[in-house]
Amino acid sequence: MNDADFNNAEALLGYTFKDRRILQRGLTHASSSDTRLQSNERMEFLGDAVLGLVVVEYLHETYPDLLEGDLTKIKSSVVSRRTCADAALELGLESLLVTGKGMGVSGAMPPSVAAAAWEAAIGAIFLDGGLDPARIFILSALRARVEAVMETGHHHNYKSVLQQHAQRHLDRSPIYEVLDEQGPDHAKCFEVAVSIDGRQFPGRWGPSKKRAEQEAALAALEALGLLGSDDAKSKTTH
Repeated sequence: MNDADFNNAEALLGYTFKDRRILQRGLTHASSSDTRLQSNERMEFLGDAVLGLVVVEYLHETYPDLLEGDLTKIKSSVVSRRTCADAALELGLESLLVTGKGMGVSGAMPPSVAAAAWEAAIGAIFLDGGLDPARIFILSALRARVEAVMETGHHHNYKSVLQQHAQRHLDRSPIYEVLDEQGPDHAKCFEVAVSIDGRQFPGRWGPSKKRAEQEAALAALEALGLLGSDDAKSKTTH
């Protein structure tokens, strides 16, 4: 990277680096490195942790009346690979990332690469300047998303929360299966269970397949320790 590249990167990130070597490492994809240790993968790992901390801190301070389970659901809705990828693409991070010839990211950065690049940028800013500039960078992208989640009630969509958790932490998607159905055709009830990576969670009943899937997702979230009993009592499904 030359001075013009550094200047452009700092302008897009909204942060001036004291040590530009950190910035260069943060923007270096593994496909362009001799070894993965020379790429931004370690900074991505760090950035993911900083991202979680900043969002949790913001939710804790901004919504003092919400219980732990509600905060968990909002965080799961906001901090996802899709959100990170969107933030990267909105920022134009694909123009900064140094990649190998085979990546072909120009104009079409894969979402997984975009998400990793955004988290690596967070890690780089944190390493160079500490938590305060990293917080500013993160919240400038996510504050509006948090507000949107609160306004739409999306944090009560348990299927969405489970989907994001499974993809982010397990690299798998939930699979829903109808276990049983009872009642006449005009008033059937369905029992649905969800499985993730071969682990099946307890089945739940609902007056429709859609509602039963939401209940099954809730059961999985409870079993994974992501929701408490207080949330189950006050849940609202969509």
